[in-house]
Amino acid sequence: MTRALIITGVILIVAGTCRLWLKHFPLGRLPGDVIMHLGGYRFYIPVTSSIVISLVLTVVVWLLKGWK
Repeated sequence: MTRALIITGVILIVAGTCRLWLKHFPLGRLPGDVIMHLGGYRFYIPVTSSIVISLVLTVVVWLLKGWK
């Protein structure tokens, strides 16, 4: 459990540090993401972005498990 928390903390620190670079990555605006305008409201359904994030996290976890 301690190792998982340390790894999670390191990942969050790296993501926070790379915030300026990550801001330019088009998550939420990929083809396949649904944006609906209803009245004065805007709804985002990030289907493709969710799949991309899931794949990246799967690869990271897979690499970390093999790195023991």
